Amino acid sequence: MSKRDEFLKSQKVLRLSTIGKNKTPHIVPVWYRYSGKKFYIGTNTKTQKAKNAKRDRHVAFCVDVGIKSPDIFGVMGQGEANLILEKTKVKSIAKKILLRYFDSLENKSAKELLDDTDCIIEIIPEKLSVWSY
Repeated sequence: MSKRDEFLKSQKVLRLSTIGKNKTPHIVPVWYRYSGKKFYIGTNTKTQKAKNAKRDRHVAFCVDVGIKSPDIFGVMGQGEANLILEKTKVKSIAKKILLRYFDSLENKSAKELLDDTDCIIEIIPEKLSVWSY
């Protein structure tokens, strides 16, 4: 596995940029899962990021760490987003995402997030850039 893929699988926060109705960027930090080929973000169809991704599939994203060399590393990219809405698939992917952040899905917050998740934003990267200093 490449350093890039190892990094993306180990990190916890991705900054997702979608394009708003008025053509301005909307950037939010999100929890995610990286499969080695695609990113998955659980959310609700009422959120701005989901509405934006539905309207305009073009997205950008960034995952990075460090503020002092030599420990600065990051990956940014652009891609296309798809909304996954099929309930069984959504819950299956959402559980995998949440288990990256919680020890168990029995946690009250995990249960609430799972109940609120009715779609998955799937990102298919088209361009990835890596940097380190």
